[in-house]
Amino acid sequence: MKVEFSNKKALLSLAIGGFGIGLTEFVIMGILPNVANSLAITIPQAGHFISAYALGVVVGAPLLTSFSHKLSPNRMLLLLMVWFTVFNTLSAFATSYNMLLVVRFLSGLPHGAFFGVGAVIAGKLAKKGKSAQAIAVMFSGLTVANVIGVPIGTYLGNQYHWSASFLMVGVVGLLTLASIFYWMPQFKKEEKQPLSEENKGLKNPELWALIALTTIGTGGFFAWYSYIAPLLTEVAQFSDNVVSYAMIIAGLGMFVGNFLGAKMANLFTPLRSVMISLLAMAVVLIVNSFLASSGVLALILTFIIGLIAFSISTPIQMAIINTAKGSEMLGSSMNQSAFNMGNAMGAYLAGLPIAYGYSVTSSSLVGAALAFSGSIIAISILLYRQRKIKKTS
Repeated sequence: MKVEFSNKKALLSLAIGGFGIGLTEFVIMGILPNVANSLAITIPQAGHFISAYALGVVVGAPLLTSFSHKLSPNRMLLLLMVWFTVFNTLSAFATSYNMLLVVRFLSGLPHGAFFGVGAVIAGKLAKKGKSAQAIAVMFSGLTVANVIGVPIGTYLGNQYHWSASFLMVGVVGLLTLASIFYWMPQFKKEEKQPLSEENKGLKNPELWALIALTTIGTGGFFAWYSYIAPLLTEVAQFSDNVVSYAMIIAGLGMFVGNFLGAKMANLFTPLRSVMISLLAMAVVLIVNSFLASSGVLALILTFIIGLIAFSISTPIQMAIINTAKGSEMLGSSMNQSAFNMGNAMGAYLAGLPIAYGYSVTSSSLVGAALAFSGSIIAISILLYRQRKIKKTS
């Protein structure tokens, strides 16, 4: 796919940062047993490190982005990546449960703020009418991490020591710092606005409806993704080794879907493309619940679900930025918090029927219900906008 934008290297620096963030968020899932053995804890306890990171994202996105008016975008991105690099590297040297829990929380703080600030900067770097493609390039780092970075990081962590995975993240952080420093053009610090103006975008009810849409709608994807391993091993009857390849297949779908979403945002409006993707996800997840027992079809659907899920990323980010006028960076970063709340909610709700003895395929049905609910929110916002237009005309 040919993408036109004003500064390829600057966007590449954002993509490298996205690669590092995707790597640290997902690689721990593949090394969890080794982490548990090394720290003499149970695997469920080791799972707390995943939750601690997600909590850090939720807290850090609005907290750190609130400082964006005090620094230039360049310095803000550098500060966030210094924080990211330091605490992810420190994760490799954690020697106890409590220490790693705290460091993982601190590692997650810059996640949402980086993507929030980065999405706004990507839009500024793009040529007119190419904002969607520019934002998609930034998010491509996250998808490439799932295809290449996570398998490599998992291999290093399992072959040598789990700390090697986090040292790899630290190296990517250093590369991001260097690329932002040398490749990112200088942006002026935004002039300080009255507090009432800064928070104007946050008073828009549409913004909070979009945040709810992200949380609930993308929760549908995470309801399925959280239980992909037992779905493939228990239902599709694959061996454990196939799960790693399935994750790569899902990552390839995410990569394609990321750029498909950018195309859809231009072809339709951002919100309409989100609505279409969520409806498609609901349908495909229902189909998956019936066909997951077929090995080949399960892998095909893994690619399709990954594709649909990441076709939402760029359009919903654009919809948030367009709605949060005056608070673009804050609104954009809060959307990253919403993704992580969707992660936690989807995993929890999908686990309930499984805990009560139902098949793992029930996770797909829970995901379908969440995705459909998200599409209803999108439809409601579109109808609300149409009524506003009629009243003003």
